[in-house]
Amino acid sequence: APGAHNVCRLLTRRAHGFYARDAGVAHRKNLGLLRKILCQESTKFKNVWTTHSASPIAYERGRIYLDNYQCCISSIAQEPRILYQKPKCSKSEKIEDALLLECPLGEMLPSPSDYKSSLIVLTVQNWLLRLSADSGEILEKIYLAGSCCKFRYLSWDTPQEVMVVKSAQNKLPAAARQVSIQQSVLFYLAVFQVLPLSFIGMLEINKKIFGNSVTDVAVSNGILIVMYSVGLVRLYNFQAISEQFMEQPFDLGHEFNWNGQVGVVGKYPFGLPCNIKITDTPPLLFEASSLENAFQIGGYPWHYIITPNKKKHKGVFHICSLKDNALAKNGIQDMKCCSLEPDWIYFHPDMSGRIIHVGPNLIKVLKLKEVKNNTDQMEIAEDFTIVANRENSVNNAVTVTASGRVVKKRFNLLDDDPEQETFKIVDYEDELDLLSTVAVTQIGADGRAQLDFHCNEHGILLKSIPLLESWDVTYSHEVYFDKDLVLHIEQKPNRRFSCYVYQMVCDTAKDDE
Repeated sequence: APGAHNVCRLLTRRAHGFYARDAGVAHRKNLGLLRKILCQESTKFKNVWTTHSASPIAYERGRIYLDNYQCCISSIAQEPRILYQKPKCSKSEKIEDALLLECPLGEMLPSPSDYKSSLIVLTVQNWLLRLSADSGEILEKIYLAGSCCKFRYLSWDTPQEVMVVKSAQNKLPAAARQVSIQQSVLFYLAVFQVLPLSFIGMLEINKKIFGNSVTDVAVSNGILIVMYSVGLVRLYNFQAISEQFMEQPFDLGHEFNWNGQVGVVGKYPFGLPCNIKITDTPPLLFEASSLENAFQIGGYPWHYIITPNKKKHKGVFHICSLKDNALAKNGIQDMKCCSLEPDWIYFHPDMSGRIIHVGPNLIKVLKLKEVKNNTDQMEIAEDFTIVANRENSVNNAVTVTASGRVVKKRFNLLDDDPEQETFKIVDYEDELDLLSTVAVTQIGADGRAQLDFHCNEHGILLKSIPLLESWDVTYSHEVYFDKDLVLHIEQKPNRRFSCYVYQMVCDTAKDDE
């Protein structure tokens, strides 16, 4: 009987996804061990590699890309090594944007190469290429369109499932504008299912349908987002649009006869047909007005964050219910910062529904909870805060000299004054469940940055890593924390780029020597 009970219990756990020998369970245990090792006092991060470049440097999951993606370097090895180096490309082959594509789990794919990571790149001549992430070999090649539009941007609608290729905004030449020629099509969007790569459809954003003041457009999580110069943001159901206005579906590589043209879908010179023709304004899902079109949706139940559409409200954030637009209790968040760089706010990427609000010297992690005795209303409460180390404050209004003379300052320092520790970057490492922050202090020409790891649940400081290179607050910086790797990319004036790679090491006496 006890044995039968144990078998039933095991089968029940298995049905719910719990199985001790499952690869996912082993992977989670390994990540738990890695987190414990990383946070030990004896564990250090060592600068193992540095490089400089005259072109932008990009990083994607253990791979560093140089020379407009022509050179790929693996950062996983003990010392970064070149995976491939392609010949320098001409201006006509320049890559405009790229996305890393990883193999989906549990699906049968048509080609063995589909089971390995690949890089989707968009070239200046409207070619969409799928490259092997390990060799740079071209696996697939799709021609998007002729000179009618210039595709420039890649993004995910659904990460690793549906990809969107967006054109630059169509603008008429000055000569055409002078003779009052009208340009009605503002943007083109081409949408693809990935692995296997398949064409869903292409549509145009036309001012006759969406209005004259459209400034930008995006597709995310099945929603078509249209932004306007007046701060208006409108949301539409993209799937409903594609179903209602799809004139004809097309498959890549198949012959087609479209508007008098005969060709092959995705091949030069025809490219892709614009087969989603929006002839009437689609049903509106939601509309909001926000300063600089800043609009975010998240939380549970669904809420959105906006800034009231007036310049005097810059830095003030309203958190409202998506259901009825009701402002949450304590839903106005204002740090009242006096700083050159504004504070910023966003929904936590850990899918907990929490909100992260970052100011120069304070990080607030907020949560949504029901108002007591009123289940219909939500309130914003602090989960935890992280405060910058400003013990040695230099903002004293009155100082006394050695001779006893009292000196009064005629100005107060800004909240993000470089001489005070200031938060510059906040990120989340999902595999280790750690919140990472970069805090910078700059005295004179010498700036020092520190990367801190905090418990994502409670905000407790677990580990601090000093970055050895000087940090100039006037430069552009990116910091990536990827399990046992820290990577810092810096952009200096005159298009000079630097990359610093740190790897986790055990701090033994031998290493110190």
